Parts: sequence; structure tokens; C-alpha cells
Amino acid sequence: MSSEKAKNIFTDYLSKKGLRNTWQRLSILDTFLSSGGHITADELYNAVKRKHSDIGSATVHRNLKLMSECGVADEIKIGNKKTRYEQKYGHGHHDHLICTKCGKFIEVHNDKIERLQEKLAEANDFIPQRHKLEIYGLCKKCK
Repeated sequence: MSSEKAKNIFTDYLSKKGLRNTWQRLSILDTFLSSGGHITADELYNAVKRKHSDIGSATVHRNLKLMSECGVADEIKIGNKKTRYEQKYGHGHHDHLICTKCGKFIEVHNDKIERLQEKLAEANDFIPQRHKLEIYGLCKKCK
């Protein structure tokens, strides 16, 4: 999805919720969309603050929640570590390998695993609506 389409989804969602579309919200969204990775709210706040020192941390947290609610962002919660956010659109479906030592995320896509999940659902007369695969272990650097 293009950043323009993500912006449209976000602004439409704000409108439906009766919330104003402010320059602060758009700045946070733009910074998030250009981050290109798995970013924490604090990392996003620091990036936004470099451009606009008057935007507060609570504003960034609230807007990340709104971005997640409307489907522009995906929350990734790993145990007791900070929640990370990634762009949901513009990135094809993928799964994650997550290092339990350094916290590194490796995005992976495997057609065989996807087909296996589909067969598993079919064999159990189940209609999947979404799924997420996270495998925890040690990355090449930490093992």
C-alpha cells in the first residue's frame, strides 16, 4: 500500500470516530510510515521530536493506537519487552523470527508454511481470518 493510501485510511478512520485530522497526527503518521521497521513508541516519539519538539509522548502513543485500530499499523508484543509496531500495508504477509537475547526481528515468508496452515484450517473445517507466526530463539549473532 502506498503511503497515500495509508494516510487515506487513517484520515477516514479519524473522521468516522469524530476526531480531528491535525498536523501533529499527520506528522506522526508520516514519520511512522518512513521508519521502515519494527519501531517502539519511544523510538517513534524520538524521531517525531527531532522534527517537532512540541509533540508529546502521550500524543504519539495515542496515535499509534489509532493507527493500529484502523489497520495501518500492526502491534507486535513480545513477552515483557516493549510493544513494537510495523506497517501493515505495503508489506506482504510475513512471519517473524525473534531473537530472545538481542530482540532482533527477522521477517520471513515461506509458501510451504502458508500452504500448511491453509491445509490445517481446512482439515479442521475452520475459516481463518488472520494469523501470525512468531518463532523465538537465538539469531546468528547471539547463538
